Amino acid sequence: MTFDDFQTLIEKMYSHKDRARGTPITFMWLCEEFGELATALREGSHEEKCGEFADVLAWLATVANINNINLDEALRKKYGSGCPGCGKWVCTCQGKQ
Repeated sequence: MTFDDFQTLIEKMYSHKDRARGTPITFMWLCEEFGELATALREGSHEEKCGEFADVLAWLATVANINNINLDEALRKKYGSGCPGCGKWVCTCQGKQ
């Protein structure tokens, strides 16, 4: 499954609820999922970590859908030609970028 496929799947499954909920509340759900992922990374099984990574991606896709952002296009635009800082496939930027 590609990012495009996944984002479309999430849109079909949940858009009727997501759009009614709106961006602010949906973003709070995404933040909550990050907390659950943090807990799983600290003390969870591999299976729990996998589930939480999937949940974070699902809620990220949801926030993107509500805001009419195609994640595949956004990723290609920002990272499709290499590092956004130096333009190379293996980053040679100095410091935090």
